[in-house]
Amino acid sequence: MSKQFVRILVAFFALSLFTSAAFAQAATKAPATKSSRTSKSKLVDINSASKDALDALPGIGAAYSQKIIDGRPYNSKHDLVSRNIIPQATYDSIKGQIIAHRGAGKKPGSKGSTLATPK
Repeated sequence: MSKQFVRILVAFFALSLFTSAAFAQAATKAPATKSSRTSKSKLVDINSASKDALDALPGIGAAYSQKIIDGRPYNSKHDLVSRNIIPQATYDSIKGQIIAHRGAGKKPGSKGSTLATPK
């Protein structure tokens, strides 16, 4: 009878160990998925954001925010790296927080526009 009791006790211990590990993993994964996602309303548009909004991004200071503004417009957010506006490491830290939204049409007189400007 003591061998049977030990077997039951070991089985109960193993079951409780696996169950507690599963609950611990579920508890740590839930908050991580919420904080890692950024809603579209919180994304910073690099084509229209103010200097202050760009400064608020991690790793972007006054110099980088001015370079971003001077380099507008961007077709994609990866243009920041391909045009050597910011380093890859800085881009990697902010790529989930930015977007490069282009307007539907170009303004008259802007580069590439076929409309004539009034004289």
